[in-house]
Amino acid sequence: MQFSEDRIESLVGRDGERRFIHVWQPASPPRAVLLALHGGMAHAGDWVTPALYFRTHGIATAAYDLCGHARGRRADIPDFDVFLEETALFLDWVRGAWPGVPVFVIGHSMGGLIATKFGLALPPGTVAGFILSSPYYVNAIPVAAPLRALGSVLARLAPTMKVPLAPLTDVLTHDAAITARHHRDEAAGLRASELTVRFGQALQGAQQGLSLAGWRHPLHVVLAGQDRLADTPASLRLLGDVPAALLACHTEPDNFHENFNEINRDKLFARIDDWIGQQLSALTAPAN
Repeated sequence: MQFSEDRIESLVGRDGERRFIHVWQPASPPRAVLLALHGGMAHAGDWVTPALYFRTHGIATAAYDLCGHARGRRADIPDFDVFLEETALFLDWVRGAWPGVPVFVIGHSMGGLIATKFGLALPPGTVAGFILSSPYYVNAIPVAAPLRALGSVLARLAPTMKVPLAPLTDVLTHDAAITARHHRDEAAGLRASELTVRFGQALQGAQQGLSLAGWRHPLHVVLAGQDRLADTPASLRLLGDVPAALLACHTEPDNFHENFNEINRDKLFARIDDWIGQQLSALTAPAN
């Protein structure tokens, strides 16, 4: 167990393959569980930093390796719906592992986009709330004109062809130790350094037409002011459609993309812990 997990479990994905589940949990029964969705080209072990913090605060974290990830240099998926279908399976697994314990869905970057699409289809009260870091609603990376023009054609004719990407590993966090870990994970094939045309087209399709006007769950969002991957101003515009009573949104001006791996992370975690406490209190408050 490479990332200080308490145990590793698995679930069977849509394709019949096993998806590994990394679990961090307190010694006593948890007061809440974080169902964690990692970012694109990453892996479930990336949740180690927030998971260890919340473990000391009585909260368990369970993260699974998303389809097409943690298996080598190039990340690939058949379609975006696989994430939504397997997250539904994962929610069932989490409920079975911790019966009756409130579940919060937490997602970073592409995991934030998955969580959002998942939450838009979820009836209110199904989970206790959602926590997002730098949700990948709009791409901040310029896409080459030929790829924009030919992307859908290439996705059909050469779906696993590599998308040309500038190296971004060194601009994800100001924490040099975590950056070094990312590079080690890339060398080990846990963290992808490439993605396929099919993957890129699936992400663009999921982003296209996204609206949060129908959002119906408590939502805590952390945005990064120096984000090189996700377009923070565009995210703010989209979040403007969430009812104010449901939304707590904070922008960290100096942060790179990975808020939960940034050097100010303990401040962010403490704020999230307070917010979780508020949601748990609301769940147990007597109805008027």
